[in-house]
Amino acid sequence: MYPKDLNYRMPPEWDGHAQTLISWPVRESMCYPEDYASVCQAYAEIIRAIAEFEPVTVMVNSPDLSTFSSLFQEGRIQYLPIEHNDAWLRDNGPTFLVSDQGDVAGVNWQFNAWGGKYSPWDLDNQAAPAILDHFALKQFDSPLILEGGSIHVDGEGTVLTTEECLLNPNRNRGLTREQIEDQLKKYLNIRKVIWLKSGLSGDETDGHVDNVACFAAPGKILLQVCDDPEDENYAITRENLKVLTGATDARDRKLDIIPVQQPPKMSDRGRRLTLSYLNFYFVNGGLILPVFGGQAEKSDHSAIRVLGELFPERQLRTVNGMGLIREGGNVHCITQQLPSGKKEK
Repeated sequence: MYPKDLNYRMPPEWDGHAQTLISWPVRESMCYPEDYASVCQAYAEIIRAIAEFEPVTVMVNSPDLSTFSSLFQEGRIQYLPIEHNDAWLRDNGPTFLVSDQGDVAGVNWQFNAWGGKYSPWDLDNQAAPAILDHFALKQFDSPLILEGGSIHVDGEGTVLTTEECLLNPNRNRGLTREQIEDQLKKYLNIRKVIWLKSGLSGDETDGHVDNVACFAAPGKILLQVCDDPEDENYAITRENLKVLTGATDARDRKLDIIPVQQPPKMSDRGRRLTLSYLNFYFVNGGLILPVFGGQAEKSDHSAIRVLGELFPERQLRTVNGMGLIREGGNVHCITQQLPSGKKEK
């Protein structure tokens, strides 16, 4: 049986968390292994920020346990010995579900390292079952290759994604748009898929939605925008705005779209960095927001203002977004929420 048949659904990220799960970085898998120490410090900053709001469990490979232990003594930060190839748990971890009775389960998607870009990925493809087994949670195995960063839900039957990612032949070659929608409906218990065209320029995940748009609440979407016609993101974000303006959600509501200005274009070692304020993460009573400093100071303040006004009941906690971005992701990419099974702010 599918999760939908048993009345399980993927809850929105702003529902209550029992804890946050993260994977510790692996030097051998990094784009720039020489940055390992600074990346570990960036992870530590994010983990400590999350731990101010809720417990954190970190998956640590056995050779990295001494590095991890030297950075943390806090009781709300625990480690779990699950071996992994890479550290983007949003993408290779389980997608957690809750039932009408508040029971928690998880979807074990298939994972192929963003279309076969990074090898090996065998341990990463085994991480979700290991996590679900550790927490003794019901497991639903999906044949679909899917990363968690490619989807956002509103908790009321709508999922947001991009054609660039989910329809990419390097994931599920041979599956049609309708077949992929059918899988999402069965495993997430949603009724409506809103398809954006593309993700941000330079995003090696092939357009993960968690960099370009996300639900702030049912019927309300945050969209990162670009006003510079010379920037590749100008056409991308204008097209996505057009799609959202004409879309309705699963309850047939028109969408309230809140624009967030992107940070200035930045490159490092010849690669464009995928800078996004929407790669933030909801925590219990708060929001962990990456900011970038320097030439992005003006847009940092703008994003803080927009999100602060949108979520006045949440404590806004900023972290250094430059700490991870050279490796290709940010706060949302490394986190995965374990739902509490009940709604709470």
